[in-house]
Amino acid sequence: MNIKFDYNSQVIITYLLVSLCAWLLNTITRGKTNKLLFSSYRSSPINPLTYVRLFTHSIGHKDWNHLVSNFLYILLIGPMIEEKYGSINLLAMLLITSLVIGLYNTIFSNYTILGASGNVYMLIILSSFSNIAEGKVPLTLVLIFLFYVTTELKDGLIHGNKKVYHDGHLLGALCGIGFGFLLLYYPNIFTNLLNYVIK
Repeated sequence: MNIKFDYNSQVIITYLLVSLCAWLLNTITRGKTNKLLFSSYRSSPINPLTYVRLFTHSIGHKDWNHLVSNFLYILLIGPMIEEKYGSINLLAMLLITSLVIGLYNTIFSNYTILGASGNVYMLIILSSFSNIAEGKVPLTLVLIFLFYVTTELKDGLIHGNKKVYHDGHLLGALCGIGFGFLLLYYPNIFTNLLNYVIK
């Protein structure tokens, strides 16, 4: 019997492989590559890496447990999102969510951030839109919003827990809501934009 591995979710598996490489590089360099490439923080606007890090912070992770905890969710939810909306749409949503979180952090805080958790929250919220019917809000969306977002608000604002970047989680959730409604009415928007640019 021939068993073949299926690269069934191109964006999600590639995201994992790139993040694994970033983690390995960071381990070898003892934290230097995370500081240089895979974290986002306020830095000089004339430094080109400032703009690169607005995206690449979602690739870096501080340690193995951090990476695994994020990608358990991403591997569970991501393939379903990629199958429904397509690889190009998913890649665009991951990049935009990373950019939104990176810009917010750079402008409004002094934190150094890294990790895929903002994208995790985006995917969690977006997953509840997978079977949405026009004019109806699924109860799962309400429950997910209540459980995850209120927990972030409680831990971040009320209890002041600064060990986790709660703003990034909330922004990821808001991106998920925005993408969910956008793709409901324009399901191929990012694919069409790419095709338009290429032409």
